[in-house]
Amino acid sequence: MENRYIRNLTTISEDDMKILKKSKVLIVGCGGLGGYIIEMLSRIGIGNITAIDGDVFDETNLNRQLFSSMSNLGRKKVVVAEERVRDVNPSVKFTGYDSILTEDNCDEIIKGHDVVIDAVDNVTTRLLLEKKCFQYSIPLIHGAIAGWYYQISVVMPGDNTLSKIYSDSDEKGIETLVGNPSYTPAAAASTQVSECIKVLLDKECELKGKLLYVDLLNNTYNIFEI
Repeated sequence: MENRYIRNLTTISEDDMKILKKSKVLIVGCGGLGGYIIEMLSRIGIGNITAIDGDVFDETNLNRQLFSSMSNLGRKKVVVAEERVRDVNPSVKFTGYDSILTEDNCDEIIKGHDVVIDAVDNVTTRLLLEKKCFQYSIPLIHGAIAGWYYQISVVMPGDNTLSKIYSDSDEKGIETLVGNPSYTPAAAASTQVSECIKVLLDKECELKGKLLYVDLLNNTYNIFEI
C-alpha cells in the first residue's frame, strides 16, 4: 500500500483500498458540495473520478467553495478541480466535462460509473439524475444544503426517493434561496462521501430510501422514512 493511504487503515482495509482504486465515481457539480467531495474522494483513494460543471468561479463563491480563490476567479470550475486532483493525488484518473448535465449528454456521462453523487442546486437536474441512475442501475448519493441545514439520502435504483421529496418543489433548490456559510457544504459533503464509500465497499447504509436531515444550529440529526 502507498504511504499516502496508510492513515486510512484500519478504518479501510487494504482489500477495501483495492476496491476503491478500481471504482468510478461521478460528481455532478464542482461548487459548494462538489469541491469538498472531489477533494475527499481523491485523498481517500478513489481511482477514477469524473466531474461535470459548466460554471466559472466568481466572488460569491469565495465564502464556501473549496476550489475558489482570488487567483481562480473567472476560471472554469471543472478545470480548477482537475488541477487540484492532480496536485493532491496524481494517480487518480480524472475526467472533466465543462458543461451542465442535460437530457442530451447525460447518458454518455453517467453510464459506466459505480456511484453518482448529486452536488447540484436545482430540482430538474436531481430528478434527471434519479431517472438515469435507475436506467443504468447506479446508486445515487443525494445532498442538499440551506443555511444551517443539510439533507442526505442514498437513492438506490428504483427507489424514487427524490421524486417523493421534490414532488411539490419549485425548479430551484432551497440552496439558491438562502445563504450558505462555509461549514454547511463541508459537513454535508463529508456525509455524502462516507455514504459513497459504504456503497462502494458494500457496507450497511442506513440512509437507503431514507432522508437524513441535519440542523447544525441546534445540533439535531433526524432520519425520516421516505
